[in-house]
Amino acid sequence: VQLVESGGGLVQLGGSLRLTCAASGFTFRGYVMKWYRLAPGKERALVAHISPTGSSTDYTDSGKGRFTISRDNVKNTVYLQMNSLKPEDTDVYYCNVFPGDYWGQGTQVTVSS
Repeated sequence: VQLVESGGGLVQLGGSLRLTCAASGFTFRGYVMKWYRLAPGKERALVAHISPTGSSTDYTDSGKGRFTISRDNVKNTVYLQMNSLKPEDTDVYYCNVFPGDYWGQGTQVTVSS
């Protein structure tokens, strides 16, 4: 299993980013995919997840109303569209295949005020 996140960067308050996670090594269309965030000294926190077909999504409070998770089962890719970004969204973001303990290198999101 390989997960490669990209799309992070430095944006100003209110800006947007689209995170991408390219997956390989498993039958992507058969699994739930999740996005997590990790701050130094803390545990990974769930941000959003999406069902195998993409028909069902859910978000934790940190991203609800501002973030959108989606997937492309042809490209084996999951996305996280992040809008109206705030400084408190600053973290390293990771995608995850569920069930499983596989993680990529993450992508840094930094929001300046």
